[in-house]
Amino acid sequence: MSDKLPVAIIGSGNIGTDLMIKVMRLSDSLQMGALVGIDPESDGLKRAERLGVPTTAEGVAGLVAMPGFEKIGIVFDATSAGAHSRNNEILQRHGKHVVDLTPAAIGPHVIPPVNGDDHLDARNVNMVTCGGQATIPIVHAINRVAKVHYGEIVASIASKSAGPGTRANIDEFTETTSQAIEQVGGATRGKAIIVLNPAEPPLIMRDTVYCLTEVANTAAIEQSVAQMVAQVQDYVPGYRLKQPVQFEHVGSNYPLRIPEMADTGQTEFTGLKVSVFLEVEGAAHYLPAYAGNLDIMTSAALRTAEKIAQRLREGVSA
Repeated sequence: MSDKLPVAIIGSGNIGTDLMIKVMRLSDSLQMGALVGIDPESDGLKRAERLGVPTTAEGVAGLVAMPGFEKIGIVFDATSAGAHSRNNEILQRHGKHVVDLTPAAIGPHVIPPVNGDDHLDARNVNMVTCGGQATIPIVHAINRVAKVHYGEIVASIASKSAGPGTRANIDEFTETTSQAIEQVGGATRGKAIIVLNPAEPPLIMRDTVYCLTEVANTAAIEQSVAQMVAQVQDYVPGYRLKQPVQFEHVGSNYPLRIPEMADTGQTEFTGLKVSVFLEVEGAAHYLPAYAGNLDIMTSAALRTAEKIAQRLREGVSA
């Protein structure tokens, strides 16, 4: 009898399907208990059926009615921010741990190499966004060396890798990612931009991080960033720097003006501008390698759920 914890995934689109394959191929502590969708003809549900995974096309209500639902320990929600609020309300009534892959941000933000051990007892944890998972570790790495006053990220993903849930949540993406840049990354003010690139052939995920900081030792910042990149690569092997970290000194003779910081009383900035350019190549478990946005999001969710499962096991054995 397997000692792996059964999990369910709500959402049979790109993210949910990729996550299902990761659970089945990579996890030593989790096993698929169900894939849940609303379209019986979706590729994700059909693929799950071929793989022997129990399925339902009746949404969260169908999941609750499935045989074996009581054994499901963790539920991943890969739907949309609006749907997640309804799903979570039902799942909490049944005492489930929920890993939220939408920008709903009901629970605390989790970025595995930054605060991955801080919220393991929370009933709902939020994985921010793909752009947040790629860039907030870098903001944090810079901030632990030099205070980040302003952090701005630009996430560019292939249009083909963005399903309907992602497209419906563009506003939530920017809002949730901006909040997490501040709350988890440590920036005084954060801003996020997402670009859906329609180029053919599809381009690999690219992320740019701009941080305005106090004057600091640039070698120490480079070392901190390199250490963080290695930590992310531990669970997302395709994550890498595109070029060395870039620095620009901003003097009082030509300060930067940041309208977004008007409420802080600091609209003119002097100090250090740090620019980091990233690339995320996917593992191609579902979509091709250009879909690094899927890979980093589902890999972060898998890492987080495995830690929650370990905490649950420790609770049982205590």
